[in-house]
Amino acid sequence: MPDFSMQARSLVSGRAQGDLLYADVGLSFWGGVDPFSGEVIDRHHPLNGNVISGCVLAIPSGRGSCTGSSVLLELILNGHAPAALVVAHPEEILSLGVLIAQALFERSLPVICIGQAAFERLHDCTFVRVDGSQINAYVTAPIDDQPAPSLTPETSPQHSDLMLTDFDHAVLAGEHGKAAQVAMQIVLRMAELQGARELIDISQAHIDGCIYTGPASLRFAEQLVTWGAKVRVPTTLNAISVDQRRWRAQGIDPAFGEPASALGDAYMAMGAQLSFTCAPYLLDSAPEAGDQVVWAESNAVVFANSVLAARTQKYPDFLDICIALTGRAPLIGCHLTTGRLATLQINVPALGDVDDAFYPLLGYHIGALAGSQIPVICGLQQAQPSRDDLKAFGAAFATTSGAPMFHIVGVTPEAATCEQALGGMAAQRQLDISAQDLLASWHELNSASSPDLGLVSLGNPHFSLSECAALARLCAGRDKHPEVAVVITCGRHVLEQARQAGHVAALEAFGVQFVTDTCWCMLGEPVLPVSAKNLMTNSGKYAHYAPGLVGRRVHFASLAACVDAACSGQASGDLPSWLRQTSRHGGY
Repeated sequence: MPDFSMQARSLVSGRAQGDLLYADVGLSFWGGVDPFSGEVIDRHHPLNGNVISGCVLAIPSGRGSCTGSSVLLELILNGHAPAALVVAHPEEILSLGVLIAQALFERSLPVICIGQAAFERLHDCTFVRVDGSQINAYVTAPIDDQPAPSLTPETSPQHSDLMLTDFDHAVLAGEHGKAAQVAMQIVLRMAELQGARELIDISQAHIDGCIYTGPASLRFAEQLVTWGAKVRVPTTLNAISVDQRRWRAQGIDPAFGEPASALGDAYMAMGAQLSFTCAPYLLDSAPEAGDQVVWAESNAVVFANSVLAARTQKYPDFLDICIALTGRAPLIGCHLTTGRLATLQINVPALGDVDDAFYPLLGYHIGALAGSQIPVICGLQQAQPSRDDLKAFGAAFATTSGAPMFHIVGVTPEAATCEQALGGMAAQRQLDISAQDLLASWHELNSASSPDLGLVSLGNPHFSLSECAALARLCAGRDKHPEVAVVITCGRHVLEQARQAGHVAALEAFGVQFVTDTCWCMLGEPVLPVSAKNLMTNSGKYAHYAPGLVGRRVHFASLAACVDAACSGQASGDLPSWLRQTSRHGGY
C-alpha cells in the first residue's frame, strides 16, 4: 500500500513510476540541466550533481529561462528525460516541452500538479507511481514494482471550452497550411492547460526557440519550414548560440556552429527578422504600454511587462513561434489586468549611495523570495534607477523567479503606489529584506575563492548603447592587463550605434572584444579563454549560470570594479561600500 495517495491535476496525462528525486527549490532546465546527460548542473541547486534520467522528478516549479522547454524536448528524444514530473504549481514551460514531443515526435511523459501541501508530503518518500491524475508515493519502494505501461499520446483534444473565431477554426482545419494547423493545435493545448477561455490577437513576437539546445531544437524548426511556415506578425529573434558571421574565425567547432547557425536561418526562413538579441527592448520595434505581444526569453519578458507595461506571458520556447505563426495567444495571465497585480510586498532597506551592482544583486535575491508570485518592491522611490539598472535587475530576477514581472513603487509604470500594484488588496505575503540578506546573496554570486582572473564578461543581457558609453568612460586613459580578456556581447544594431558614436574604437583600443548575435549563456571555449579559471562579470544572471555552464568560478561586482580588475589582472574581492558595514570582512 502507498504511504501517500491522492487525485491531482494532470497537466500532461500518462503513466510512469520510478525512484523519487525531490527538491523544494524550483529548477531551470536551461542552464540547470545538461540536455545530453540529464545531470543537474546548476551549482546553486540542492540537486546539483544528480541525474534526473528515469526518475520521478519532484520540484515545486520551473524557474529561469524559457528555453527549459527545449532542453526537456532534447532529453525526451535522447532518452535522458525523467520518467515523470511532479510539480507543486502549474508548470507551463516544461509542460510545453512535453506537448511538443507529443505533437511532432509521438513521445511523452506525464506531468502532474499536486499543490504545495501535498508536494511537501513527498519529502520523505523514495518511490512514486503516476497514473493519469492519480499519484501514489512510498517511503520504501514496493517490492512488486513493474514497468509502468507506456503512454499513448493525446494528440486530438476537443477544445470544447474555448471560444474560437471563424479564423481559428479555419486554421485548425488546415486552410492556412500544415504548419499553422499544427501550431494552432499546440496553442490550444496550452490554452486549455492554462485555463483560458478565448484567444486574442497579438501585435508582435520575439522568438527564444532559436537557441540551439541540440538536434531536437533544429528538427522542430526545420519541420515547420518543410510545412511552409510563415509568421503572421512582425517577429524578432533572440540571441542565437553562435556569432553567425564569425563563429568559424572564433574557433567554434563546426559540429556545433553549423547546426546552431542553421537554426537561426530556419527561423528567418519563416519570416522572422535578423535581430539576434536577448534585449529586444533595445530595438526600435519595442512595444508600447498596453500592446499585446508574445515574447519569450525570460529577461525580455520581465522587462516588457514591468518596465514597458506591454502585455506578455513568460512564453516557453516553441510556443512563441506557434503563436507567431497563428497570430493568436491565450487570453490569460499578464495579458489581463488582474493577472498583472502583485501578491507579494517586499520592503527594501535604505543603503545609502549604491552602485550598479546593487540592482542585479537585489533582483537575484528578490527573485528567489518571490518564486512564482509577482512582487511589489517598496523603498526605492527616491533611487531613480536607470533603464540599464532595471535591465540588470530584471535579468537577475528572472533567473531565480518563475514570475513574469515585478513592480517597483514610484519607478515602474503600474506602481505609482503600493496600493495600485496590489490592486487595492492586501498582500498575501509581506517580507522585509535586510542588508545582511543581500550580503548572503552577494557571497552566493561570488563563487571564486581567489583573486585570479582571466576574463571579464559583459553583456548578459546584451549591452546597450549607454552601457558602451559608460564603459568607454571608465576605460579612458587606462591600460588593460595583457592576460585578461574583456569581451562584450551585444546586438548588431547596438554595435553599429556604438561604432558611429566612437565607443567601439575607444573600447577596442583598450582591448575589448565584441561578439554579436549570441550571449554569454551560450558561449564557451575558445571565446572563453581556456586558461581562464575565474571570470568576472557585472551580470547577476551570468554569475549564477556560469559555474554550471562553463565550469568557472565567478567574481561578481560593479562595472567600475570589472574595469579595475581588467587593468590590475586581479579581482580585489572588496565589498561595495553599501554592503561593507554589514560584514567584518572587506575582501579575501
